[in-house]
Amino acid sequence: MANAIKRKHSFIQFFAMTGIFLLSMRSVGQKYRIQDLQDDTAALEKEQASLNDRMNHIKNSLLVEAALDSTGTFAAKLRVLFGDD
Repeated sequence: MANAIKRKHSFIQFFAMTGIFLLSMRSVGQKYRIQDLQDDTAALEKEQASLNDRMNHIKNSLLVEAALDSTGTFAAKLRVLFGDD
């Protein structure tokens, strides 16, 4: 009987240690996934800033070109399009 109880405790310890090991491995995997997601977020923020700069440059170029138009219709249409009232 004592031998059976001793084996039972060893069996329980084995499953507990296996569970802890598997949770640790999952945690490490999640750690690397979080790092990858943070890298992706930084890259997307950089790309968004670049796109915003390009859009502002295009908008300013169009406004400069519209200012050269003597009739003002192009500038008026651009103001409506850009929402600049």
